[in-house]
Amino acid sequence: MKKVTVNTFRERKEAAEKLTMITCYDYSTAKLVDQSGIDSILVGDSLGMTMLGYEDTLSVTLEDMIHHSAAVARGAKHPLIVCDMPFMTYSTGVRDAVINAGRLIQEGHAHAVKLEGGVEVKDEIAAIVAAKIPVCAHIGLTPQSVNTFGGFKVQGKDEATVNKLLADAKAVEEAGAFAVVIECVPAPLAKKVTEMLSIPTIGIGAGVDCDGQVLVYQDMLGMFDDFVPKFVKQFAHVGEAMVKGFKDYDEAVKNKSFPTKEHEFSMDESLLDEK
Repeated sequence: MKKVTVNTFRERKEAAEKLTMITCYDYSTAKLVDQSGIDSILVGDSLGMTMLGYEDTLSVTLEDMIHHSAAVARGAKHPLIVCDMPFMTYSTGVRDAVINAGRLIQEGHAHAVKLEGGVEVKDEIAAIVAAKIPVCAHIGLTPQSVNTFGGFKVQGKDEATVNKLLADAKAVEEAGAFAVVIECVPAPLAKKVTEMLSIPTIGIGAGVDCDGQVLVYQDMLGMFDDFVPKFVKQFAHVGEAMVKGFKDYDEAVKNKSFPTKEHEFSMDESLLDEK
């Protein structure tokens, strides 16, 4: 299996071949993703919700991201690993943005970083790229701005937000991003952006015309049933299988059908005589 790089992203865009990206946060899952042929792993700050139980991504720290990215890097050898820059790690100036991005590469062993925003972060993107760190941008619904948006809402349904998205897309390309995630945007607008840009677009809730797609793996494997976003397709129902496995184990231990002789180690029992 060939190693995926930022050059692979450019080549796929030019050849009109789709790209796949999926979130991943740990070594064991990364090893499984590595066998699947998926092009890219996003170590997303969504881990705050999927792994740590927060209500949003705002409490995730740089140390959290480094910890999880390094674990993923130990398990995945073929996908391009993109790591999110969490809230407030690039909002305090260009210098902080470059230093924090560098830590995700040096300590987290990511291949690229992702940060949210468009026009307002173009200087930070340009500086990180100038430091020889590839950047994936993220526009549309940017979860770190949930308090500004007043919730998780589709972006680009009126003239002002359409114009904002188009300006953001141009800004991140000009700043040097190698790709851009477009989240929760009407499909015709995402198609327009995809046709307008020379860099690949990765959609999540943005329609089929993006150059690639990204999903949170717990969503697409059906591990959570309390809320399934509109843009998610469940490709498996792993959650049901896991609950059944846990229940079967619990029952087997309590009714003493596990462990059996086949799960035990033997010894010379005379060693226990007169003990």
